[in-house]
Amino acid sequence: MPISVVTGGAGFLGSHLVDRLLREGHEVLAVDNLLTGNERNFDHLRGEKRFRFLRHDVTKFIAVEGSVDYVFHFASPASPIDYLELPIQTLKVGSLGTHNALGLAKAKGATFLLASTSECYGDPLVHPQKEDYWGNVNPIGPRGVYDEAKRFAEAITMAYYRFHKVNTKIVRIFNTYGPRMRLRDGRVVPAFVGQALRGEPMTVFGDGKQTRSFCFVSDLIDGIYRLSQSNFHEPVNIGNPLELTILEFAERIRRITGTKSTIVKNPLPVDDPKQRQPDITRARTILGWEPKVSLEDGLRETIQWFKNHLESSPKA
Repeated sequence: MPISVVTGGAGFLGSHLVDRLLREGHEVLAVDNLLTGNERNFDHLRGEKRFRFLRHDVTKFIAVEGSVDYVFHFASPASPIDYLELPIQTLKVGSLGTHNALGLAKAKGATFLLASTSECYGDPLVHPQKEDYWGNVNPIGPRGVYDEAKRFAEAITMAYYRFHKVNTKIVRIFNTYGPRMRLRDGRVVPAFVGQALRGEPMTVFGDGKQTRSFCFVSDLIDGIYRLSQSNFHEPVNIGNPLELTILEFAERIRRITGTKSTIVKNPLPVDDPKQRQPDITRARTILGWEPKVSLEDGLRETIQWFKNHLESSPKA
């Protein structure tokens, strides 16, 4: 039975990865300091003997007894609200945390997979974004704490691959949505859905013509699992190439929810990317992966989850 460690395992993506690994027959240790994660994401796993949870800050040494076959490093604040409020913690988990997670993989002879991000491309000057694009990042801007933490994490991951021969993988995650997102985490899907369900004005930043591409969480996790089983070591984009403007996306949510919310426009945040669309040729070719869940189906499932949790989640 493979044994996997998932840092950030109590978070949105980490908890869905835990579920997938358990379905694949793994024994899973989720590690999280609950800075932005939530133990309620494991409520359905109570009594599952192949699952354990360790509350721990991965910027400190990670001690795990016994053998480990996989280390999935997903620990990090991942929304604008989080990394603007927690800039030092974001930088530390991307640097010290990644170093410690790689050290665990090296010590155990385990495969290591880094959850990186499309933010490595910054405000891109090429479109769509391919993995060989080096990016257009402002290292001293307010978003730089997240962008540069992930870019450093990629660099040290490749160093461990080249120098220590650790079997490493890097996934660059594009905008992902689905159940277990925190309602007030600042990302566009929970922001729009929460405002629509409460009948509040839906806040669009700038003119709303900036684009995003949204991938449903089950599709993303499938791509990540496939990557973990591959022999490929350079970054791979995982995301849905269907591109929408933010205004189009807001209108889509208005229609599905049936809200009477109006749309209001606020100034665009500093260094907010104008375009975001993955080129997934590498994922299609190497992993045989592409997204399957339609935006309509994914949004309906996500909106229903938010409806069910809107009143019951003080930490949403």
